[in-house]
Amino acid sequence: MDFWQRYRAIDARDTRFDGQFFTAVRTTGIYCRPSCPARTPKAENVTFYETSAAAHEAGYRACKRCLPEAVPGTPAWNLRSDIAGRAMRLINDGVINRDGVEGLAARLGYSSRQLNRILSHELGAGPLSLARASRAQTARTLLVSTTMKLADVAFAAGFSSVRQFNETVAEVFDMTPTALRGTARHHPSAPASTSLTLALPYREPFDPGVFSFLAVRAIPGIEAGTATSYARTLRLPHGDARFSVEYTGAGRDTGEAGTALGGKAEYDGGTHRRPLVLTIGAVDLRDLPALLSRVRRLFDLDADPVAIDGALGADPRLSASVAAAPGIRLPGALDPQELLIRAMVGQQITVAAARTALTQLAAAGSPSAAAGEGLSRLFPSPAQIAGAGAELLRGPQRRVESLLAVATALADSSLDLGYGDDLPGLSAKLLPQAGIGPWTVGYVAMRVIGAPDIFLANDAAVRNGIRALPGGSSGSGAAPSSDFREVSPWRSYATMHLWRAGASMPGNPTARRAQTSKVTMQ
Repeated sequence: MDFWQRYRAIDARDTRFDGQFFTAVRTTGIYCRPSCPARTPKAENVTFYETSAAAHEAGYRACKRCLPEAVPGTPAWNLRSDIAGRAMRLINDGVINRDGVEGLAARLGYSSRQLNRILSHELGAGPLSLARASRAQTARTLLVSTTMKLADVAFAAGFSSVRQFNETVAEVFDMTPTALRGTARHHPSAPASTSLTLALPYREPFDPGVFSFLAVRAIPGIEAGTATSYARTLRLPHGDARFSVEYTGAGRDTGEAGTALGGKAEYDGGTHRRPLVLTIGAVDLRDLPALLSRVRRLFDLDADPVAIDGALGADPRLSASVAAAPGIRLPGALDPQELLIRAMVGQQITVAAARTALTQLAAAGSPSAAAGEGLSRLFPSPAQIAGAGAELLRGPQRRVESLLAVATALADSSLDLGYGDDLPGLSAKLLPQAGIGPWTVGYVAMRVIGAPDIFLANDAAVRNGIRALPGGSSGSGAAPSSDFREVSPWRSYATMHLWRAGASMPGNPTARRAQTSKVTMQ
């Protein structure tokens, strides 16, 4: 977007752009979200920034009226495959908190000096400033949403000391942590348990089919899902965690969590939306930023569904599907290594068969230190799969051997993949591995790095979906392309629609299973 496109967005107070850029006003010294209800500033007094960190660096503080930190993130980090996009995915996952700037730079293949120069040029702030802005956002969320002690908030947000926490909050929000907590519309009462409850911001529309996608693949004892909820255990850098996400009924009172991260007070675009409520049953506080980031990735909560649906709906083949399921989401991955194993197990078999095989493989996993709510185990680590997988995996010997070889490579770090990869990098890492082809690379790219423009042309369910769609032609009168290039760069979302359409075909056994279990996505 150029300057005037952004200026028209803030003049219209378009909530769709909240989180995608920030508006700084020189005459007031503050920065706002695009939908800020304050009077539109004169164009000559406005500077737009890609990130809130860049606005901080330029000396601006957050607006107390529109709360620009309480919005969904930008989808740009998935759209961008450059160093800036890859770095932001890792920063949001807490890499700087754990490994410092040197660790982030090493993962991206640059020196820390080079990385600082690149990010400062592309995003207006260096890696430390970007991480600091992320910590400030997490801290604000916890302050207004929970009754956690201030020291616990400081370390949970990733600050190395309470003093650093106090100074950052004062500089960014122009108030003390105690005063910031006092801005909560509904002050949280003391919790009856040790769990944390937060509502997650997202852009409407939101299609809850992502819950069904996860539910039909859920491994008993590790995951549990319904058409409106999902829960699981998870291994994080500092320990085990357990969480659940629920798509609650309209109008349900979620307390300050609802206003802090997605409710009426802070981010609903003036409408009463159904909250997405995250309940964290157990987590090491040092892992909280990473958990929040991964849950957002799992449900694709930073997506811009209006832009995506606009492109997909313009294709006659997809228009009916988009109208029936607006706001479809691209499921992410909580653990990149686990996702690769699951993708390999699921090659050329049905979802139900893959779930059975993974349930058998899950016996190699260890009990979870965060057990509860019927969830007691962790998905096995690559080392555990390499050690015990031969006795648990079934199928052709070559496939079993390929999977064990990949698990061994993941365990000894000779194969490494994560949120900081790009599509060419994933292809270079994965295609030389026995048993991994273009389908697996594409599927992993869709779910691990959120690549938005993947089309799995050889996927049987995609082909079924194409046959299930109504015929149509492009607006120019030419025959539509077989790879759906007309909807680029959103072909991953087209793939999700095609999976859904294929699962709904009359006579499709998968569709019958889906109807029985209320699962609507293949």
